[in-house]
Amino acid sequence: MKNSILFLSVLSLVGCTGRPEKKPNIIVILADDLGFGDVSAYGSATIHTPNIDRLAHGGVCFTNGYATSATSTPSRYALMTGMYPWKNKEAKILPGDAPLIIDENQYTLPKMMQNCGYATGAIGKWHLGMGNGNVDWNKTVKPGAKETGFDYSCLIAATNDRVPTVYVENGDVVSLDPADPIEVSYEKNFEGEPTAISDPEMLKMGWAHGHNNSIVNGIPRIGYMKGGEKARWKDEDMADYFIDKVKGYITGHKDKPFFLYYGLHEPHVPRVPHKRFAGKTTMGPRGDAIMEADWCVGELLSHLEKEGLLENTIVIFSSDNGPVLNDGYNDGAAELVGTHSPSGGLRGGKYSLFDGGTHVPLFVYWKGKIQPVKSDALICQMDILASFGNLLGASLPEGLDSRNYLSAFLGKEIQARENLVVEAQGRLAYRSADWIMIPPYKGSQRNLTGNELGNIDEFGLFNVRSDKGQQTNVAAQHPDILERLKREFFTQVDGFYTSEVEEEPLK
Repeated sequence: MKNSILFLSVLSLVGCTGRPEKKPNIIVILADDLGFGDVSAYGSATIHTPNIDRLAHGGVCFTNGYATSATSTPSRYALMTGMYPWKNKEAKILPGDAPLIIDENQYTLPKMMQNCGYATGAIGKWHLGMGNGNVDWNKTVKPGAKETGFDYSCLIAATNDRVPTVYVENGDVVSLDPADPIEVSYEKNFEGEPTAISDPEMLKMGWAHGHNNSIVNGIPRIGYMKGGEKARWKDEDMADYFIDKVKGYITGHKDKPFFLYYGLHEPHVPRVPHKRFAGKTTMGPRGDAIMEADWCVGELLSHLEKEGLLENTIVIFSSDNGPVLNDGYNDGAAELVGTHSPSGGLRGGKYSLFDGGTHVPLFVYWKGKIQPVKSDALICQMDILASFGNLLGASLPEGLDSRNYLSAFLGKEIQARENLVVEAQGRLAYRSADWIMIPPYKGSQRNLTGNELGNIDEFGLFNVRSDKGQQTNVAAQHPDILERLKREFFTQVDGFYTSEVEEEPLK
């Protein structure tokens, strides 16, 4: 993993040397494939997200907030570890049976919170691997969230379009019948089990690409699964299931400071919102799923108020990567999007090196403690670890890529990062102030989703203050700036950059 792991021997030296008078609860809400333009707080008139907007308008609304990566697993890896994911070759889109990619001895955000006296919980989407690579879903699965620093967890192993389609609570599959054991394979189907290819009449949602294996609840998935019928989730109920777990966790820990990671599954495919939201927007299931996600945020905030915890809870909201419309199902997202711009005018989206791949919504809310402000500070989710470690007086090990920008997160300063390396399926780009430099990459211009990948034949230089949509490559006009950014970039990524990156399959 080359410098990505900080081992347990270091942890004995790490603790909290100073604390606020009353330690605040900290909640990180991470949406899934939600674009910069998918929340109305950034000015979109085509979508309405009042609960998410409450966080933006009542706290710090970052206009230059970033994930490290344009896909889920590496983005979450950076959030949890404070490390650039491109330093770990295993930090790529994972199948549902992949092993845990965070080393058990690695320093993490939840371990830091534990060291500072916090209870720690993870609820919702995980997608960082579980087990050791040969998972028996009929026994307690480990290593997992517990080994990364979470006292409690209730998760889906990967994404809602991948098997196994079950909830895993503290390592155990929920409601599993021992007489109906689960079997999972990403190589071949189990004899007699229906798939989208063999039994298309069973489908209630058609597949567009890469989603034609086992059928669960009338929806074809990635991968093959047999058994576990009583344990299988119902997609329409997933939001309610997880928000109930969130409320229970908050109530059960209201007398002790807690750190909660809440991974929303919306608006990732398959988009199957509860019937309360189905058909409530003009954008089809994707728009309805965003409405459902906004409702989840509202329910969380209302429950904090009910328990008298809102004034002592920091809520951080963001998305793991940029948006995508057709990500494997024929659900009408592309046809019904209308004038709505999921990326908010940024170029690219999920899977892309262009700005729309990693430039995401990011809000920090602390009622009564943070004054509402719109901040242009360049900030990254990876910096949550070091920044809030500073708030809690944690002593961090050396070697982290996370940086302390607590003043920016709290809205007291509008300066933070000078630069950031972003990643999309092994390809790297560089942002420095208002400039983005994309080195040349060979490969397709677009993938099956239709999203631009950012593969260009020569160095690209874009000023995203004057050219938000990255329409004009000005490398020839600013050779001095290009050369400076190249020097800075190649110094940081020495040994990790290659222009010949094999394109990863979407599945």
